Amino acid sequence: MVLIYADHINHKIRYAFDFIFNARGVVHELTCDLNAFQSFDGTKLSYSTEGDIQPAGFISTAGVTDFVVERSRWKQHDCLSFDGVTDPVASVFYILTRYEEYNSKARDKYGRFPFQSSVLGTDWIEKAVCDRWSVAILLELALDVPNAEKTTITPTFDIDNAFAYRLKSGVRASLSKTKDWLGANRFRIKERRAVKAGGKDPYDTYDRIREIQDEFPSTRMFWLIGKWSKKDRNIGVGHPEHQALIQRMDHNQIVGLHPSFASLGKSSIIRSEKKSLEEILARSIEHSRQHFLRFRLPETFRQLHAMGFKNEYSMGFAEHVGFRCGTARSIPWYDLEKDEATDFMIHPFIYMDGTLREYMRLSIKESKSTIERLFQEVQQYGGDFRFIWHNETIGNYGLWKGWQDVLNHTLTLGNANK
Repeated sequence: MVLIYADHINHKIRYAFDFIFNARGVVHELTCDLNAFQSFDGTKLSYSTEGDIQPAGFISTAGVTDFVVERSRWKQHDCLSFDGVTDPVASVFYILTRYEEYNSKARDKYGRFPFQSSVLGTDWIEKAVCDRWSVAILLELALDVPNAEKTTITPTFDIDNAFAYRLKSGVRASLSKTKDWLGANRFRIKERRAVKAGGKDPYDTYDRIREIQDEFPSTRMFWLIGKWSKKDRNIGVGHPEHQALIQRMDHNQIVGLHPSFASLGKSSIIRSEKKSLEEILARSIEHSRQHFLRFRLPETFRQLHAMGFKNEYSMGFAEHVGFRCGTARSIPWYDLEKDEATDFMIHPFIYMDGTLREYMRLSIKESKSTIERLFQEVQQYGGDFRFIWHNETIGNYGLWKGWQDVLNHTLTLGNANK
């Protein structure tokens, strides 16, 4: 056991040390009793002004405060300093809880906190920094670092647009046809006719997704069922064939909600979408991921938690692969404004299909190499290798021709790890 002395013990300090030690199977205890600490005959750590690690001021302060954050060095390790105090424990807490997003007003065109504004930068984002800092602390205490458990491959799929042509009718279908005719898009005109005549829709990759579900039981799907808008373009869930598809794909209850673009900050919309999906599946929905990865802290997670969601899968950047909260491990969400850890679980993802091709503009070969590097990081430091694809991106169709190979390569890494 490790005994930790602190001048002051609060929820922030407990949360940080729980991640550092519990996630690595090391029993620890916190105390404010200096005499008991000094007389303890075992491994111990003083987290105090004159101790082994000097605590940053903010970690002993309630709520969210402002301070200067800079990169620094602790015991030959990259680290963060807060108002000039280099503190690996506070660094773990700062990144795990996404503290910087509370203090920053930076937002991109979709209202998201932009990767470019993060202290992680391109040199840290592909490292599980919270796990690395935790391991560094264990090594300073001369503790054995346990080997990470075998990495679980966790494929996830967002269903933003169930079909390219099938089941689409009315005004939407007419506008799409008109656009193709005016643009003389013969390929799409021919393709639409073929699907309407009974051919397979190019977005119909559900048999492949079912195969992946069978091979990787942790697979999850997130279904967009919000009302149609410019950014929410799925087929209406009133269509019986669409409902039947959702039911068929809910193998082992893997379908969760993909709250719509329009739902950000609007509890009534999320609640309505949740109710609709629950009626289709005749069960409660506890898993969600935001469409466009669009969320605000703490508002979005509070709303989801209050509605009965228990698991959230949006924690990652659209612009860059890697570890937005410094780990691939699932963690309980910490509400910084209320200063408490919750039972609402955050499940980070490591990469998204669109991040590779559209944001980072990597080739298929470069994407495979990047994924291998990220997988090795998770293998070394622990967690689940969770990633995002879409039904329309895995069928070697259109701009995604050849990209199915990237998904298959990722799955192969998982098979090799079994």
